[in-house]
Amino acid sequence: MSPKCAILPLLMDVSIYTIVFLAFMAFIAGFVDAIVGGGGLIMVPSVLVAVPSAQVSQAIGTTKIPALSGISMAAYQYACKIKLNWYIVLPSCLVAFLASFTGSWLLTQVSNDFMKPFLLLVLSLVAVYTYIRKDFGQHTDKAHSEKQKIQYACLLTLFVGFYDGFIGPGGGSFYLMAFVVLLGFNFLQASAYAKMANASSNFASVILFVTKSKVVWPIAIPMAIGAIMGSLLGSRYAMAKGNAFVRKFFLVVVCVVLLRFAYDVFWK
Repeated sequence: MSPKCAILPLLMDVSIYTIVFLAFMAFIAGFVDAIVGGGGLIMVPSVLVAVPSAQVSQAIGTTKIPALSGISMAAYQYACKIKLNWYIVLPSCLVAFLASFTGSWLLTQVSNDFMKPFLLLVLSLVAVYTYIRKDFGQHTDKAHSEKQKIQYACLLTLFVGFYDGFIGPGGGSFYLMAFVVLLGFNFLQASAYAKMANASSNFASVILFVTKSKVVWPIAIPMAIGAIMGSLLGSRYAMAKGNAFVRKFFLVVVCVVLLRFAYDVFWK
């Protein structure tokens, strides 16, 4: 059966109310993604619940379109308001793209379940450390040289980009955390760089899923519109509220991602 024939029966089960619901959920996901990442935790389950006939690969592939749209809008908003070092942005985005594409390709070949217990431990440590250290990510405190910043940025986008393509949920939050830990950025500054890298890794995943005909466009396009609107609001809200707000929001999202992996490891 051709990919188009496989999608047609699925669309017969999708009403206008379902489309509106998914666009609204994409709006919420775009808002969350624009601040600290983690929107995929909202969009993918929403599609699977609202369209039960959809395959998991179709749900993931379809939600990559609104994810890319929302993150791109957020990246643009941050770039307009926050000064970025493009000598860091450009190479790190290239590494994120290549790493994510490799991870997405590998996902089509093997299962990623074996990594989830490890990620559960890492997220637990991140949540505890961020909660205990009230000053964590509150100001820029590492005096790296220009060369060191580029090296650290490429290193972190290599690993997180691969994770984003291979595992997915919470990738934007991992980007943000890595820029805080390795480069010493505050949360708001790190969020700006994270959006650039996350947009690149999402673009790589989109290319792979589109070529494999896993995107249901009549669902993806309305969701993309919702995600863009949510991202526009979220990025402006984050910049208006400042660094302390982004830190608190980051902690909440990390805890949600933590619960998701705990469910996958212990109860699924």
